[in-house]
Amino acid sequence: VAAFLHYLAALPNYRQQIVHIEHIPAQDAAFGKLDKPLHPVLKTRLESLGLSALYSHQAEALNAIFAGKNVIVATPSASGKTLCYHLATLEAILGDKGSRAVYIFPTKALAQDQLRSLKEIACPELLSERAVATFDGDTPQAERANIKKQARVVLTNPDMLHLGVLPHHQSWFRLLRQLKYVVIDEAHVYRGVFGSHMANVLRRLRRLCALYGSNPQFICCSATIANPKEHAQNLVGLPFEAVARDGSPHGEKHFAFWNPPIIDEAKSRRRSPNSE
Repeated sequence: VAAFLHYLAALPNYRQQIVHIEHIPAQDAAFGKLDKPLHPVLKTRLESLGLSALYSHQAEALNAIFAGKNVIVATPSASGKTLCYHLATLEAILGDKGSRAVYIFPTKALAQDQLRSLKEIACPELLSERAVATFDGDTPQAERANIKKQARVVLTNPDMLHLGVLPHHQSWFRLLRQLKYVVIDEAHVYRGVFGSHMANVLRRLRRLCALYGSNPQFICCSATIANPKEHAQNLVGLPFEAVARDGSPHGEKHFAFWNPPIIDEAKSRRRSPNSE
């Protein structure tokens, strides 16, 4: 691949259009260990799924979570960030049947995806069918009362948290009183005005949790960003620990930065990238 890119860059028709070639070498998996073992039921379940070891960033995140810290995991896509909060939640529920968690996603589609992934890990011995549910605008009215009473893990979005949960906190007292974890997935999308609104919603959530006697930990997951710790602290208003060193394996990558040729010097117009 590298030889082909350099050959392409040297061709007369492509000269000065490929302005930079970046190579990222392959990386082998790096594994880590937990400071304390997972619950035997959860450990057995993971082994049955072929998950006998954790990547280093997963172990680092879980160790920090189990130590009582708020954590943001900022590693690349498909690195296994989701497993960090699933395992923390299931471990808490196995240790205390009253523990509850709220997962917040920017879209309903993401919530449905993670509902499926949680159910894949959480066999009936870990989490019953009624113990995990999405709560959004598509949730039938007939199911909402049962979710408030029975759900241990509620998957929702910022709008529904703002409009459907916080103003009606009296009917959500079970969740708010026993809330162990608040998971904020795709935390990098909460920036600008949207991020400011989300920060206020989370502060309202924290005040209501304090009113009902709980002090939940926050677990954020983000794409790779330059300042994950600062971003999470500004978003939630609490100290955070950042986990940003990826331990998952990935193949070799080559990137070619392409600058289309100038077709009008006076107007600095370039050829359309689509034409290229």
